[in-house]
Amino acid sequence: MVNSEAKTPRERYRAQVRTEIKQRAWEQIATAGASALSLNAIAKQMGMSGPALYRYFGGRDELITELVRDAYRSLADTFRAASAAGADVTALAHALRGWALEDPQRYFLIYGTPVPGYRAPDDTTAISSEIMATLLDACAALPLEGPASPFDAHLEDHRDWADSHPAPPAALHRALTFWTRLHGVLSLELAGHFTGMGIDPAQLFAAELDDLTTAPAN
Repeated sequence: MVNSEAKTPRERYRAQVRTEIKQRAWEQIATAGASALSLNAIAKQMGMSGPALYRYFGGRDELITELVRDAYRSLADTFRAASAAGADVTALAHALRGWALEDPQRYFLIYGTPVPGYRAPDDTTAISSEIMATLLDACAALPLEGPASPFDAHLEDHRDWADSHPAPPAALHRALTFWTRLHGVLSLELAGHFTGMGIDPAQLFAAELDDLTTAPAN
């Protein structure tokens, strides 16, 4: 990583402009969603011409990719810090919810409805694999009880998504169960679907987590 003090004034200026462009992009996403992201609108807000802004990002997809990378990296770093502090799967789950609540638009960019016409490059998948690997480590440390399920057997032959993690199929199953159920609760909460129901989403999240950590994986 290049030390910021070692950068030339031109390089520092370029980095500052790219940062501002991304900040403006997040503001647009919060207002109208990622599918409505417009580089020309950002350029107008910043007092630049469209062609001038394209010197910093080659197009909408390149800008979205930067935002996606930043979002995945932020969550991966959050998980890594929690794991280094000794977090178990329960603490990781609460770290996930805290991260999601801190910036719902960042959460929805990577875990919400895909942006029409956009496909994330392979390196973003590599960052997301770091997140899943941390969860798999935590799930593999839990006691796994009960006989193997048909889905366990399925996972024995379909584990490419785990990126060569050595966890046994039952731990893979538990990690997927955690991931899908907790994201389900979070997505509904962040989209406002619990508003007016008179329930506390934090209590629901905690109840789901308690069920996940006490029930057998199979």
